[in-house]
Amino acid sequence: MWSDRIRAMSGAHWLALFGLIVLSWTALYAMSIPPELRLLEQTYGRDFWISLCTITPDAAGYLRMVLMWSLMSAAMMAPTVLPALATYDDLTHVSDRANFGALVSGYLVVWFGFSIIAAGLQIGLFQAGLIGAFGGSLSAGLSGALLILAGLYQFSNLKEACLSKCRQPMTFFMQHFDEGPWRSGLRLGLVCLGCCWALMLLAFVGGVMSVAFMGLATVIMVVEKLPDLGRYITKPLGGLLLIAGAWTLVTAI
Repeated sequence: MWSDRIRAMSGAHWLALFGLIVLSWTALYAMSIPPELRLLEQTYGRDFWISLCTITPDAAGYLRMVLMWSLMSAAMMAPTVLPALATYDDLTHVSDRANFGALVSGYLVVWFGFSIIAAGLQIGLFQAGLIGAFGGSLSAGLSGALLILAGLYQFSNLKEACLSKCRQPMTFFMQHFDEGPWRSGLRLGLVCLGCCWALMLLAFVGGVMSVAFMGLATVIMVVEKLPDLGRYITKPLGGLLLIAGAWTLVTAI
């Protein structure tokens, strides 16, 4: 079964898999550029791309920003939740109370809620002049604060508690199985959000529309949830984020 194969994957297998995903996103981005637009760039220079691609949150509108965040959250979270979904898939074969669709629906509701909040935050930061049209920070203070926030959260008990549940999906589902698939999906979404929200907000540092950021963040969040590798990177990553945040603030003075 596909679920057995997913759980049998080692840390090296996961790293290789998501390395390929990053390369695939990059290739798809490059391939999506029509030849005629490349010719226009040669004629008018890089300013052509800037004028063409710079779509402000005000121009896009709140609903489109929510849709964008929903798609980005789905693209980044789907790989991280695969082991948990594979585990729950096994339960659907041994219990009539296990409903895969209801579980996934509950999970997606949580991330849709996050997307609603993130879209509003992006519009607010843009209107305040703190981020640019592509969602990247224009303020060293904002960048430093977000990096330090994410770094501190890596050392928090809440982060560790959420990661421990994600690393042991069978134990998690058995503890909450009586709640039903919908509520288990909501709980799984909240646990996943507890693991990743601070790293997701770093999109305002790396750029909300940055494919490179999405790929790197996805790999980090996946590896963090792996039982054999995750515990070795969570706190070192927090230290790196704290150093990066402090350096950003100090050099801005």
